[in-house]
Amino acid sequence: METLKKYIYHPEIDFIRIICTFSVIMIHITTKILALSGNDLFGHPFTLFLNQLSSFAVPIFFMISAFGLKLNYSANLKFFPYLKQRLSKILLPYLFWSFIYYYFVYPHNSQSFFRVLLLGGASYQLYFIPSLFIFYLLFPFIYRYFKFISRPLPLIILFIIQFIFLSIDYYYRPLSFAYPIKVFILNFIFFILGMLAGEYQSEIYNFVKAHQKKIIFLSLIFALYITFESAFRYFKTQNYLSFYSQWRPGILLYSISLSSLLYYFGKNTKISAEFIKKFSSYSFFIYFIHIIFIEIIWKYLPHTLLSSPFVSFFLVLIPSSLFAHLISKIPRLSRLTG
Repeated sequence: METLKKYIYHPEIDFIRIICTFSVIMIHITTKILALSGNDLFGHPFTLFLNQLSSFAVPIFFMISAFGLKLNYSANLKFFPYLKQRLSKILLPYLFWSFIYYYFVYPHNSQSFFRVLLLGGASYQLYFIPSLFIFYLLFPFIYRYFKFISRPLPLIILFIIQFIFLSIDYYYRPLSFAYPIKVFILNFIFFILGMLAGEYQSEIYNFVKAHQKKIIFLSLIFALYITFESAFRYFKTQNYLSFYSQWRPGILLYSISLSSLLYYFGKNTKISAEFIKKFSSYSFFIYFIHIIFIEIIWKYLPHTLLSSPFVSFFLVLIPSSLFAHLISKIPRLSRLTG
């Protein structure tokens, strides 16, 4: 029977996955705070900064997905067995949580359940999954031509194309594609860079080790730049997407810079590898459920308390993690819930 290669465990990728999961929660918490303030960016500058600081989450999620696929994919594996193995881990949880959000959390959706599934529209964190499906579908093709794609000239051309798409979408007018296709178009370079990272792990590690302080400084500069850019653009356009959008040229550069640092820190972390592996196994479930806890705390707790991003963050992270731990104790249930 044809299978993927024997799985190679990389604790640094689990470390990055945990950081990205935390960042997704912070994005949604801070966006909620800003929305309830009437997008008063002057009154909540630190909240805006945390929001922009966390904007790497989804781009780097695409990178680590590609990283894992590149290392564990077998070229002689046929397409449908490969797709079955990939979708078996993600499709059922996606169907389950879409059902929960569509019928119970946000039951007034005007679109059909089938259309919501295609667009990732049952809840606002689910848009990521249909786009990931597209990357899964195209991965064998990308893998076949990866040696050509990863050459300097094709890679530079693809990077320029990505930069142009991001610029058009952010500075001029949003790309008019269905959301999963649009997210794919605005993130294809992250997926390719994730595959490239899998190919050149030691080179990336050694480069960051030699230039760690410079990369930290550069990442901070990028974070400040995208924060000020988002604020100035919002004041000019009054369009909340100026700070909510994660698809911008500045975020592209910020995410690339930060991803190399997170990889290096993941390699050198003093946190127990067993703990990292265990908590990382909760990340998919936390990603799915945390919106429910955001809705609960904002419905039942004082907004003055929740205006602190860190208070809100832990009020969401802690129950999400506890539920993930409890679900993990029930045999096979995680196949349904993630």
